[in-house]
Amino acid sequence: MDAVYDIKREICQAINEVFSYEMEMEKVLLSPTKKEFDGDYTFVVFPLVKTLKKNPQEIGDTLGAYLVSHSGLFSGYNVIKGFLNLEIKAHIWIRILRESFDHRGQNETKDPRKILVEFSSPNTNKPLHLGHIRNILLGWSMYKLASANGHHVVRTQIVNDRGIAVCKSMMAWLKTADGDTPESTSTKGDFFVGNYYVKFDQLLQAEYKEWQQTDTGEKVYQAESKPDQSAEDFFKKFKNNYFNMYSHLGKETKDMLIKWEKGDEETVTLWKTMNQWVYDGFEKTYEELGVAFDQLYYESNTYLLGKKAIEEGLQKDVFYRKEDGSIWVSLEDEGMDEKILLRSDGTSVYMTQDIGTAHKRYEDHGMDSCVYVVGNEQEYHFKALFAILKKLGEPYADQLHHLSYGMVELPSGKMKSREGTVVDADDLIAEVIKEARFSAEERGGLEGLSDEERATTFRKIGLAALKYFMIKINPRKGMIFDPKESVDMQGTTGPYIQNAFVRIRSIFRKLGGQYTFSLENQYTGELTEMEKDLIQVLEQYSDLLKEAMDKYDPSLIANYAYTLAKGFHRFYHECRILNAETEETKTFRLSLSYVVADILEKAMDILGIEMPEYM
Repeated sequence: MDAVYDIKREICQAINEVFSYEMEMEKVLLSPTKKEFDGDYTFVVFPLVKTLKKNPQEIGDTLGAYLVSHSGLFSGYNVIKGFLNLEIKAHIWIRILRESFDHRGQNETKDPRKILVEFSSPNTNKPLHLGHIRNILLGWSMYKLASANGHHVVRTQIVNDRGIAVCKSMMAWLKTADGDTPESTSTKGDFFVGNYYVKFDQLLQAEYKEWQQTDTGEKVYQAESKPDQSAEDFFKKFKNNYFNMYSHLGKETKDMLIKWEKGDEETVTLWKTMNQWVYDGFEKTYEELGVAFDQLYYESNTYLLGKKAIEEGLQKDVFYRKEDGSIWVSLEDEGMDEKILLRSDGTSVYMTQDIGTAHKRYEDHGMDSCVYVVGNEQEYHFKALFAILKKLGEPYADQLHHLSYGMVELPSGKMKSREGTVVDADDLIAEVIKEARFSAEERGGLEGLSDEERATTFRKIGLAALKYFMIKINPRKGMIFDPKESVDMQGTTGPYIQNAFVRIRSIFRKLGGQYTFSLENQYTGELTEMEKDLIQVLEQYSDLLKEAMDKYDPSLIANYAYTLAKGFHRFYHECRILNAETEETKTFRLSLSYVVADILEKAMDILGIEMPEYM
């Protein structure tokens, strides 16, 4: 903000004039004064002690007295242990408030970039679930953050529409569906296909139990189990090996994948049909969450580009082929081991398609940087991917970032899609909206609204509870999702912040709903501590937008919005607004409230949260 810049400039000029020392402005340590001390902004004098060869108290007293007598910005000062606490005049507070309004939550940048943000990236063998919601909301917030900082953003997702997991759903449908479709069963498409993914695991489990009783199963147990390991414990851990080495169902499914990669017409037709069922379901969920994408990429296309890139890398000796025909890359110079890129049978791995996708995106968009929003269990994968892209000489390879986020778990433990123990996104959205309806009806206050207006309000409140809960925690931290806590309408929640906005809107409705920010620079009244606190928080928003972008951390915006809302609730309860002591004070407090509402709405929009008019 320009006013804060001027405060720093005045401090630098005073140091020069009093101590004959030119201090660089970027070295001026200035922050809001702690609440237990008198003052508005605190200047740290310790960095001057060695240079000026004076003690901190002397420097602070001399500098503070000079600033109060020679500058038009300051009205008082005190010095506590090397910290110069400065009180600024009322007109500076008003200026900071005006500048907060003028910035409107949009930063300008001298170096605008094209940033591609990849998020969601679902599999087409199951519906979106609780973990996807955190991914989607983090990705959407990064898009909003980058846009608010003046960058051009492309929102993308890579749809994992191929591979053994997708074939499992297809195989289970072939064996058990008897021609059923989402339409014939009145089931949302992604749920329909996801049920068959669970069904496949049930079929495999039944086959596995039978195999355990065979001579082969007994021989495997005797040969490969650890001493004193029970058959039950051994077979729990051997299930994946069974699928790959002994299962008839596993062999059929792997054969299906090979058929698909060879373009078998019947297999491809079934694949297209079932994937479309899933896409139709995904679209409904995205619409409910209020998110959209600029471009979608599909693994079924990009893995072929990846294969081509790998063949080119093989010719350039970037990669190497082993005796079994598989292709690998050594990443030992990056502190990692070797990484497989193509299997011996020519089928691709996840790394294959990620290489192809990265190349295709640059070809399409020429982005300056790319942000991958993917869970922290894939940290090694992305470290390896970025290293491989550097070896291939891709021009964008130095501008890739993995926004690694912690997993979401239930109070009962981890979710497992194949066992059907997930919280589906649609069910969760319906639950929070239902809870919002119950809470709002219990409190009252919506009696004059139409059924449509009430439904819209319930939806905004419920989604605010869900979205805020997901984003308020630093992305890198894991979280336990507790449905009751997430829809709590009190405390550090989305609805608590919405309520501050609604209160302000209610004030302006009492004025006829029309209000234009028109605060003049001069204000002769005394500002309360609560008013100063609010203005200081408003002043921080622009810098926080940049910090949140630089740190890839939307939780900073979420916690900022809570701090601002909390400050306003206190101000609202303790300061008269419409019935203020003077007309001048009323105008000031209306202007302050107006800017608070404006910044609250913009901050919550970064999180994908809409503000209601009533609660």
